[in-house]
Amino acid sequence: MVGSNQTSSMIGFILLGLSAHPKLEKAFFVLILMMYLVILLGNGILILVTVFDSRLHTPMYFFLGNLSFLDICYTTSSVPLILDSFLTPRKTISFSACFGQMFLSFAMGATECVLLSMMAFDRYVAICNPLRYPVVMGKASYVPMATGSWAAGIVNSVVQTSQALRLPFCGDNVINHFTCEILAVLKLACADISINVISMVVANIIFLATPVLFIFISYVFILTTILKIPSAEGRKKAFSTCSAHLTVVVVFYGTILFMYGKPKSKDPHGADKQDLSDKLISLFYGVVTPMLNPIIYSLRNKDVKAAVRNLVAQKHLTG
Repeated sequence: MVGSNQTSSMIGFILLGLSAHPKLEKAFFVLILMMYLVILLGNGILILVTVFDSRLHTPMYFFLGNLSFLDICYTTSSVPLILDSFLTPRKTISFSACFGQMFLSFAMGATECVLLSMMAFDRYVAICNPLRYPVVMGKASYVPMATGSWAAGIVNSVVQTSQALRLPFCGDNVINHFTCEILAVLKLACADISINVISMVVANIIFLATPVLFIFISYVFILTTILKIPSAEGRKKAFSTCSAHLTVVVVFYGTILFMYGKPKSKDPHGADKQDLSDKLISLFYGVVTPMLNPIIYSLRNKDVKAAVRNLVAQKHLTG
């Protein structure tokens, strides 16, 4: 009962952001704003071409359109808050807004993990079983696969966020982060968080470890099949169809593993540097990865380049 009263009396949380490093705030505001605009533009164009260009109405580009929409949703759930924190020292966020932002970020992150594994399966079928591809990856398959990815991410977020909401928060209400990152919020709870930790470990196994294992096994089969192709040109063409997805997977999961897997400094004098490093890595994961995705997919993809040119040409004709 005491915990409930303490939670209800708390107006909200204070986001520290980079308030301890004021000289960095203006520079990062401009940098993150530019990145966010690139994310909206790049992913927005990919969504448009995958919707309006009939040549891109295939499973691979359907998943790519979902990924682009996902990246826009993910960054929009956090970047405006981050930008505001650069302009407002010790930014205050309400209790409900904090957990709303946490829910959206969690849902988008988990969905992307599952969606990337679905995209790996699509590439596996396309390269290892090309004759069966139209049957296996028909609309009756790839639409439920994408829908299931979104549903799984949302369900996971409901579980994690609802468990965090039940915790009493008292005393210190300062979150040492840009956003309401769940690990930073759990540190403020004045109750046992062992159930939350166990739940997050289980979620990490399901949404991180399992998709990584699935993607790894898929690419073992893919690379084995590619190496069996007799001509060098054939191997190059086959690998080019999955190189973009593989690059996105490495960037996405590599950043997560580096962010959560790196050892913590035991030097108390290095705590501030550690905190700054953690925040900037988190920022990289949340902003740079969604910005790179459309660049990676369009850089060496002739179909996407042609679709963008057609879209621009149509705009000029109608204009």
